[in-house]
Amino acid sequence: MIKMIKAGVLFLFAITTNIQGQDISFENAYPSLSFTMPIDFQIVEDMADTVFVIERAGTVQRFHNDPETSDMQQVLDIRSRISASGEGGLLGVAFHPDFMQNGYLYVHYTASSPFRSVFARFEWDPDNPGVFDPDSELILLEVDQPRTNHNAGQIRFGPDGYLYLALGDGGGGGDPFEHGQDRTTLHGNILRIDVDSTDEGLNYAIPADNPFVDNEEGWQEEIFAWGFRNPFRFSFDSETGKLWVADVGQNEREEVNIVESGKNYGWPIMEGSICYPPSTECDTTGLALPVHEYGFSGGQSITGGFVYRGGAAPDQNGRYFYGDYITGDLWSFDFDGEEAFDNRSIGEVAGRQLVCFGEDHDRELFMCMMGQGVIMRIVMESEPTFADTETEVPEVVELEQNYPNPFNPTTVIRYRLAESGPVTLEVTDLLGRRVQVLVDGVKPAGAHEAIFDASSLAGGVYLYRLSTGDRILTRSMTLVK
Repeated sequence: MIKMIKAGVLFLFAITTNIQGQDISFENAYPSLSFTMPIDFQIVEDMADTVFVIERAGTVQRFHNDPETSDMQQVLDIRSRISASGEGGLLGVAFHPDFMQNGYLYVHYTASSPFRSVFARFEWDPDNPGVFDPDSELILLEVDQPRTNHNAGQIRFGPDGYLYLALGDGGGGGDPFEHGQDRTTLHGNILRIDVDSTDEGLNYAIPADNPFVDNEEGWQEEIFAWGFRNPFRFSFDSETGKLWVADVGQNEREEVNIVESGKNYGWPIMEGSICYPPSTECDTTGLALPVHEYGFSGGQSITGGFVYRGGAAPDQNGRYFYGDYITGDLWSFDFDGEEAFDNRSIGEVAGRQLVCFGEDHDRELFMCMMGQGVIMRIVMESEPTFADTETEVPEVVELEQNYPNPFNPTTVIRYRLAESGPVTLEVTDLLGRRVQVLVDGVKPAGAHEAIFDASSLAGGVYLYRLSTGDRILTRSMTLVK
């Protein structure tokens, strides 16, 4: 699921930034509610203004999608069946597309003795309307897990009506069980199954157009795409139907992929777009490369999000929003159908364990902060701000993450000043030796940017430092050559 660290708590209720003329802020979506390790956020399309939040220990909560709500109902409790060892727990749920008719809820959780991933179905309790019957469980699939990490977790119904399941490589560092490129195992894959039919010996059916149906090599026919390390969070674009998968990296790269049937996404031959281990050479023939990636200078454990299709901020339509579990950084980028571009930092919620994104019926975006038991709403305003208004001048000095990052050979560094004054912006190596001075002079209050040209430098991690008055801000960036 994630790379676990101890993090200090920084409880920020509202952080505002400006991206492409849009104000974006983060706020506690339900300040009168508290959750126990919220790990997933789901809706039923035909149940307007209703939200379901999944808690890692094994419960599902239902409540009205209103910031004033103070009541919620527990609709499923399977805590007695859950093992939350390592990265385990109740990791994801999905409501059947015909939920209003059949009342089917599909879940992914981990159980013990042996430690394993369980994919199961529950039904509404006929004697207790609005609650799921824990005794109605129908187990669809169980997969033994050799370690307690890299369980992935997300399950979702695609626009084709099939259920998509994510499984990691089985855990450990560097794919010790060699699952990533082994299609005879279910590990390290995105799976696709038909829950409305059954094949002989199964509680589901294999879709006829799955890429490895009737293969003679012994490959698992449930596989839709393969070569993943830990594809913890994925989503479908509600407009285009594209499948966006974020795969948590090993030591060098966090990546976002657009996943298509039968493609190999490279792990452990590659980590992102580079060979694994990084010092080796590898044959990348036939491997699908990520549409976006970032190095460990930018974050350490990606949490995949959604392509924004809400109505509050039309200028953000089509941008993919994602974040980092460990650093709390949030970004979004645009996509032209072939390439990602214009990746921008949109703030951070540090120390709060960003474990999932969700969208409501209006396609507005939410975030599960597992460690603090809070659901945050990403608030996007439709009114742009302008350079001659007071809102363009920040209250404090700000230094943004450079874009692109990693980069070759140039990158843009943006910063904002609360007041005019002398400014120095310089680049150093990791030993603090000055590499280049980008800015040295008096600058007015407001937004500024500088271009760093590293065409003559060796690849590696560099620092850039902004000094103004008594403030010194430093960030890191990665030059790839």
